[in-house]
Amino acid sequence: MWRFVAPAFEKEFRVVLFDYVGAGRSDGAAYDPVRYGSLDGYASDVIEVIDALGLRDVVYVGHSVSCVVGVLASLRRPELFSRMVLVCPSPCYINQPPGYLGGFNLIDIEGLLDLMDKNPLGWAGFLAPIVMKNPDRPELGAELERSFCAMKPDVARQFARVTFLSDNREDLAKVRTPALVLQCTNDSVAPESVGRFVHRQILGSTFRQLSASGHCPHVSDAPETIRAIQAYLGSAGVGCETE
Repeated sequence: MWRFVAPAFEKEFRVVLFDYVGAGRSDGAAYDPVRYGSLDGYASDVIEVIDALGLRDVVYVGHSVSCVVGVLASLRRPELFSRMVLVCPSPCYINQPPGYLGGFNLIDIEGLLDLMDKNPLGWAGFLAPIVMKNPDRPELGAELERSFCAMKPDVARQFARVTFLSDNREDLAKVRTPALVLQCTNDSVAPESVGRFVHRQILGSTFRQLSASGHCPHVSDAPETIRAIQAYLGSAGVGCETE
């Protein structure tokens, strides 16, 4: 999903991409439902990849729930990270009235998990267009749907449960790694109020509103996403909105 963005940084940076265990070309036999019963298991994987490759001064780029994975990794090993780029982050997807609008009511999430139980593949066709938006470019939603369907049903359901039922809002204030928050327009999964919440909670972070629509700007508008990241890395956020 990063194929449109990653090449733009390969001349200046060492770019490392990996699949979560249970997805993509990862070793399916390595999936442990206990380890991956929380986002901490995925954060451990990030740290293990960094250590295995001997990386330092890492610029971590994460999307959606993977932003929280990066946050958790940075809290455990802050010396590994120089900056974080958080694309459409959400520390909590469920509305917590009156002060927090995460984008979903609990009944919505319970309905999605129930659908995944009853229809192990059909749920992807329901969720992908909501996530991707851009109805005039249906091929984008179709690609995301195929990505969802490539996961084993039991893995997909547990990942969805861990993603949508986690609440990591209190972790944000502990972050000391400089961060860029990229927020999409018309994002039903992580609305603007969530992006601004993340920005307010992470001390000294930079907020950038994108014109890209939906929840996946690295797919739907890679050029704008690249420009925003390059501006942040090249000028410490100059030209980006800060509060």
